[in-house]
Amino acid sequence: MESNSKFETCGICGVEKQKGIHLYTLYICCDCEQKIIHTEPSDAAYQHYLDKLKNMKQTTLYS
Repeated sequence: MESNSKFETCGICGVEKQKGIHLYTLYICCDCEQKIIHTEPSDAAYQHYLDKLKNMKQTTLYS
């Protein structure tokens, strides 16, 4: 049985994963999504996740 699922590179960990979410233009794997959700602002990893999330590219809307 062939799988039609494709692998994408996570914008947080940089690993190709099959399951995840798209947050605007950034793909986040399920593992990183859970880590982000459960990280407290006082945790050292919190700033790392913020920096990675800033990598989302904004597109220009023309009206």
